[in-house]
Amino acid sequence: MLRAASPFVFLAAAGLLAGCPDRSISEVDPLQGRVEAKTLPVKLNRDLDLLFLIDNSPSMADKQANLAENFPRFIDVLKTIPGGLPNVHIAVVTSDYGAKGADDASFGAGIGQAGDIGACREFGDKGSMQLSGIVTGTGGGENFLSDIQDPAFPNDPTKRLRNYDVNQNDLTAAFQRMAKVGAAGCGFEQHLEAIRQALQPTKLDNAGFLRKDAFLAVIIIADEDDCSMSHSSLLGNDTATLGQQLSFRCTRFGVLCDQGGRTPDEMNNVGDKNQCHPNDQSAYLTKVADYATFLKNLKPGHEDRVVVAGIMGTVDPFGVELRVKQGDPPSATKYPQLIHSCSYVDVRGKTEVADPPIRIKSFLDQFPQRSTFSSICQQNLSGGLQQIGELLRAVIGDPCIEGKLADVDPTTPGTQFDCSVSQKSPDVDEKVLPRCNPESGAATNKPCWHIDVDAANCKQTDDHYTLRIERTDADLQSLPNDTNVTANCVTEVQ
Repeated sequence: MLRAASPFVFLAAAGLLAGCPDRSISEVDPLQGRVEAKTLPVKLNRDLDLLFLIDNSPSMADKQANLAENFPRFIDVLKTIPGGLPNVHIAVVTSDYGAKGADDASFGAGIGQAGDIGACREFGDKGSMQLSGIVTGTGGGENFLSDIQDPAFPNDPTKRLRNYDVNQNDLTAAFQRMAKVGAAGCGFEQHLEAIRQALQPTKLDNAGFLRKDAFLAVIIIADEDDCSMSHSSLLGNDTATLGQQLSFRCTRFGVLCDQGGRTPDEMNNVGDKNQCHPNDQSAYLTKVADYATFLKNLKPGHEDRVVVAGIMGTVDPFGVELRVKQGDPPSATKYPQLIHSCSYVDVRGKTEVADPPIRIKSFLDQFPQRSTFSSICQQNLSGGLQQIGELLRAVIGDPCIEGKLADVDPTTPGTQFDCSVSQKSPDVDEKVLPRCNPESGAATNKPCWHIDVDAANCKQTDDHYTLRIERTDADLQSLPNDTNVTANCVTEVQ
C-alpha cells in the first residue's frame, strides 16, 4: 500500500484561474481539462541532509536487508533532480534509546540482562549515528556519509567530493552496509526520541551532519509504533498497573481510540478499535507534537524544508487480542497484545509482520505536503523508496509535467499548450512571464517560459514534458534567493 502527498496540485480550471496573473487560460472551456499547478525555486537549493531512523528491534533483520537491497531505486530518483544527485549527507540512527525517558535525569531500570536480545539498557545507542564499519574522513571523520558536488567543477556532475572509504567509493554500497544495524536493540522502540537526540545541536558526535540551509529529510523504517517515553517507569516491574513487560504497554498508555479504547483500561480490552490517535495526556509517553515542533524549529522561517517519511506497518486494522509471549509454547498464559496490521512472506518463506503505527503516522501528518508513508509488509520496498525519492524531488524543485498537457487549439498545426507562469520574490510584486519567442534557449524576450522534452529526467508520462524558464545571467543574479516561479498549465481530463 502506497500513500503519498502528490507533488502536484490538480484543480478544475474554472475555480483556479480567477487569481491567475495571465488571463489567457480563463477563456479555455473548463470542461476541456484540468490545471496542473506547481511552484519551482528560481535558484535551486541542492543541499539535502537525509536521516534514516532504522528500527533495530529483534523482528527487523529481514526488513533491513530489504531496505538495503532496494536503496538504489531511491538514489536513482534523486539523480533525476535537475543537476543530478543533490549534495547529500546521509546518516543512520537506531530506535534503541535504552531505558532513558525524555524527562528522566538518567536512565532507569531496564528490561533484561546484558546479552539478552531486545534488552533495554542504559542509553541504548543514544541517538548516535551508526556507520557499521564504514570509514569516513581521515582518522575517523564524521559519523555520516557526505557526497557533494566539487565546487571547483560546478558544471560537471561527475566531480564529487566523498568522505567515505575510497575503496568503497559507491554511495549505494556504503549505505547498504550502514542500513544493517542489527536486530538486538530494545523492544520498546523510541523512534522519535532517537531522532530528536540525533539532531540536537549539542550532540557533538553527530556534528557536521546538519547544514543550516539544507533540506532535512527524516525517514523512519519500522515495524512497530513509537514508544518515546517521558519516564522510564514504563519499563518497571509494576505489572498490576502496567501489565506484562511487553511493548503493548506502549500502545496501552500511548494511544487512545474513540471507539473501544477511550482510556488505558479500555485499551487493554480485547477487540477491534477505531478512530485511534496518540494519547497526548499520557503519564508515560512524550507528546508526539513536541517532536514535530522540534524538527520545524531546526529550520526557523523555512519549515517547508523539512520532509518526513515512513515505511512501516499499516494503521488499519487496529485491534487487541490475547496471545502468548514470543518464544513461549502455545499452552503458555496469553496476554493482551496488538493484532498485527499487516504481514507478508519474505524471500526465505518466513512470515513477517508489522503493527499499526498510530503515533508515527500522527507525526507524519503534521507535515502536510511534506510527508509520505508506505507499507513495510512487502518483499520489495523499492516502490516505497521510489515514492520518498519522488517527494524529495518535488520539494527540491521538479519541473517535469506529471499530467498530459492539453492541446487547447486542435485546429492549429502542432500542439498548443496553455500555461500561466509568474515569478514572485519576497517583498517584490509578482511578475508575469511571457511565453518564449522563439521557444528555446535562443529566446529574445527573456525571462520567459516554454515547454520542452526531457526524456532522461521526466519519465512520469510518455510525453516527457518539462517547464523551462529561460533567463539571462544578469537577470538570474539580480533575483533574491527565495524567488519562486508559479505555473498553471491546462491538462487533459483523464
